[in-house]
Amino acid sequence: MSYITVIGAGSWGTTLAILLSKKDYDVTLWAFEEDLAEYMKEHRVNKVYMPDIELPDNLNITHSFEDCLPKARYVVSVVPTQFVRGVFSSAAQFLKDDAIIVSASKGIEKGSLKTVSEILGELIKNRIAAISGPSFAKEVVKEIPTAVTLATKDTQVSYLLQEIFNTEYFRVYTHHDVKGVEIGGALKNVIAIASGICEGLGLGQNARAALITRGIAEMLRLGIKLGADPWTFSGLSGMGDMILTCTSTTSRNYSVGVKLGQGMTLSEIVGATKSIAEGVETSVSAYELSKRHQVEMPIVEQVYHVLHRGKDPLTAVRELMNRPLKTEFDHF
Repeated sequence: MSYITVIGAGSWGTTLAILLSKKDYDVTLWAFEEDLAEYMKEHRVNKVYMPDIELPDNLNITHSFEDCLPKARYVVSVVPTQFVRGVFSSAAQFLKDDAIIVSASKGIEKGSLKTVSEILGELIKNRIAAISGPSFAKEVVKEIPTAVTLATKDTQVSYLLQEIFNTEYFRVYTHHDVKGVEIGGALKNVIAIASGICEGLGLGQNARAALITRGIAEMLRLGIKLGADPWTFSGLSGMGDMILTCTSTTSRNYSVGVKLGQGMTLSEIVGATKSIAEGVETSVSAYELSKRHQVEMPIVEQVYHVLHRGKDPLTAVRELMNRPLKTEFDHF
């Protein structure tokens, strides 16, 4: 069967590698940490990110690009967004020219303000797709029903990848709007932090429902400005992922927000966690994009100031509620 390499052995990368291995594809999981790769090979478990899940016997593990990329027909990138450029700068020389790259990362790079497909487009000439949607790794690895969107501009590749990833419990829809799928996947993490702050402050369900709704409005405004299809944000990679991430303690971004609302500082939160909450860094990029393109994104702006300028969360909420009155559906 087709050879697939999954780059990134966090919880989501490990989950996708397991899913594809169970379909009897020839899959290799690349881990950044050499000691973790060796441990997984010997003990058949990812002790850091999924200590309770046994790895399939047919899943290969490596720390070497030279071992896993030269023969890979499909490469699934599950690298945290801020590290994609560095990882693929090293990986590019080993990629086959006809390899298809599937990005499963959710974020916007600081500085360049580029999505993952745009970063990859600078480094490699391969065809690129993006997969996103409401999909907690802990549920997918337990084969609990999940639906996601896979976007690529190449229709033939779209149908091919749909068949590769789809299972009885992991339903894959196709879409053409790579930019919209990536924007939705990135911005929902920022709004999830805001939702967590509401929970940490004890503001109740009304506030969270309003925040999610207005967060989708901000996502839509920026997406349209960047050339995305507006319909994308009503789908799995937009509204679907937003609802999941903004309402569950399983979400790292939501949990960061809860702790901020309870009075912890960002440095305290980051120091106590192993996994990266993508929304922390993406909040900087989203804020800068809103300023660059003159898009009104008050929730993103307040999250940015709470995270990176030390603003009091309750003050941020008050300022959101006391903005000038307006109509609901403007600036679209």
